[in-house]
Amino acid sequence: MKIVYMGTPEFAVGPLEALLGAGHEILAVVTQPDRPKGRSAKLQPSPVKICALAHGIPVLQPKRIKAPEAVEELRRLQADVFVAAAFGQILSQEILDLPRFGCLCIHASLLPAYRGAAPIQWAILNGETQSGITVIRMDAGIDTGDMLAKAVVPIGEGETDESLSRKLMETGSRLIVETLPALESGQLKPEKQNDADSSYAKMLTKEMGRIDWTRSAAGIERQVRGLHSWPGAYCGYGGKQLKILAARAAEDVDSSLPKVPGTILSVTPDSVWAAAGQGALQILEVQLEGRKKMAVRDFLHGCPMKKGERLE
Repeated sequence: MKIVYMGTPEFAVGPLEALLGAGHEILAVVTQPDRPKGRSAKLQPSPVKICALAHGIPVLQPKRIKAPEAVEELRRLQADVFVAAAFGQILSQEILDLPRFGCLCIHASLLPAYRGAAPIQWAILNGETQSGITVIRMDAGIDTGDMLAKAVVPIGEGETDESLSRKLMETGSRLIVETLPALESGQLKPEKQNDADSSYAKMLTKEMGRIDWTRSAAGIERQVRGLHSWPGAYCGYGGKQLKILAARAAEDVDSSLPKVPGTILSVTPDSVWAAAGQGALQILEVQLEGRKKMAVRDFLHGCPMKKGERLE
């Protein structure tokens, strides 16, 4: 099939590679404009753009996909189908009507649960045991279109948003390749979503990473795992920001100290135990502001945390 592919982050690279491997013709890739990154603020292309250029595929980067000139450019391509995966802009009805087989979206949840911008992170934050991929025919709503295919992906113990994203990318790559021939032959049976069962995965903010030590240790551990790639789970220590990159929750830990949330209950050669509102958090990997990521055992050599200190 002749495809216009729309995607931006690493999650969208796998399906693009899979479609190319399956012999489909990618007429163009549409991705977000290059963004400044790091202290230098140097413009950085998206992972999907890097992949497209490596394959010699034309790349379109409209600031507004709904702009008349962008719509006209898409119209001229005369694609059979548009395929989107974490593109980052909402398509107008005019765009949805352009390809003869419509516009498909590879969404990283078992719809209608977790519609919206951050389904992978919210599944972990909420303690779900499974996620998945749903391929939908897009409509004017946000992830509300008819479902064409689904696949379940278990959420493993210790799963981070990064590791779950990789698993979902692999599943989404397989599922879209399986779906397109059935779409072309008319064998698919679209299933409407039940809005009563829907939930929304709102966009992440940096403030969501701030640790509230009065929460349960299990909840804080999910925060560490679910926000691992961005913004990270963080607290204050010694007047600086301390990111917690890996941790495990426990119901409790032996300590002679009162279980005041945020108090360091014990320090071992490999970990630091901190009191939470319920249970305790075993901190295993950290990054202090201005320093590199490191295991706690290495961090303690240069910054010996002490029992009784408070994490802000």
